[in-house]
Amino acid sequence: MPETETNPNDANASERKGNQPPPHAAVVVESAFEVRTSPACSELISDQERLGKLLPVIAKNQRVAADTEADSLHCYREKLCLLQISIPEGDFLVDPLAENDLVPLARLLANRELVLHGADYDLRLLRRGLNFQPGRLFDTMIAARLLGVREFSYAAMVEKYFGVQLTKGSQKANWALRPLSPKMEEYARNDTHYLLPLAERLERELLERNRLDWLRQSCARLIDISATDRERDGEEAWRVRGAGLMHGLEAAILRALWHWRDAEAQRADRPAFHILRNDQLIQAAQTAATGGHPKFRHLSTRRARGFEDAIEEARALAEESWPQLHKRRGPRPTPEMLRASDALRKQRDAAATKLGMEPSFIAPRAAIDLIAADRSRAESLLVPWQRELLGLE
Repeated sequence: MPETETNPNDANASERKGNQPPPHAAVVVESAFEVRTSPACSELISDQERLGKLLPVIAKNQRVAADTEADSLHCYREKLCLLQISIPEGDFLVDPLAENDLVPLARLLANRELVLHGADYDLRLLRRGLNFQPGRLFDTMIAARLLGVREFSYAAMVEKYFGVQLTKGSQKANWALRPLSPKMEEYARNDTHYLLPLAERLERELLERNRLDWLRQSCARLIDISATDRERDGEEAWRVRGAGLMHGLEAAILRALWHWRDAEAQRADRPAFHILRNDQLIQAAQTAATGGHPKFRHLSTRRARGFEDAIEEARALAEESWPQLHKRRGPRPTPEMLRASDALRKQRDAAATKLGMEPSFIAPRAAIDLIAADRSRAESLLVPWQRELLGLE
């Protein structure tokens, strides 16, 4: 792997190390860079009156930091539970679960540049929850990777640039619960509090290295991608990790148990792993296929009966109804494809070494193989800066 480019601010590391985490998200921590003073709004915005007061404050700014929280670890179908917004005037928490009309807010944000970190999940959640799609995006994670930063999580970036260690205690909290605890509120505010100064710093570094347009291209592609739904193949969704090694009756039982678990999760409005984990499904299918009787003590009497019925229904299937082995998708690579793929990888790796970037960020292996098989796919798989580095422009 190529070495990361030297950060010109590493000389300030010892100075930053002495900084302590703020006792509250509203406290501005001294750092080597200018941090916006963003006092926290202490109230959760959960009614139309408070939201009405926030909108003109947001309207003063062309760049708005945002983040979302959902309840994906606590229900079958996740929903948007909290929207965090940071602007120079403050850090604000908006409650999408309250009886608020958020259409004016979504319309306002669509005309601003939205700053997010690792925006793919948030954009999909916002589109489903608010029918929202940004017009402009600054993804600080993409910006960091364009600069060759290897530790690019939000917490790592805040510590790197501001010497602040963020707590992670509320990552798995149930954000649908009300009221939010003080700890959850502080965690939520911290998720956007540093985004605007972080974006400013990264923007300056991208300008210095002539990579700002690369960020714009990548963010525009991300907006487009997030506007389309990821379809789940109902015939293949049961193939969890480890299923590739299973065939015949084992695979038939696993498929039946997966569909039983999915129905139970929907019925209880809980994530599927609350019923049985994937590794437990694998274990149960293997045991049942050899004549055993897998049991899980935590299953209720009703669930245990459904679990056993699913196994018996799979056992009763004729062999021709068992799942078929996974077939390779696409044509088998020819010698010409392999040579083209190898040449593209060498070109990519040379560019990555020169730029101090991760090769996979310039072009993932899967994309390279697809382009080697069909060069016309380059435009749909890679943005212009990536194609240029691979000599595909």
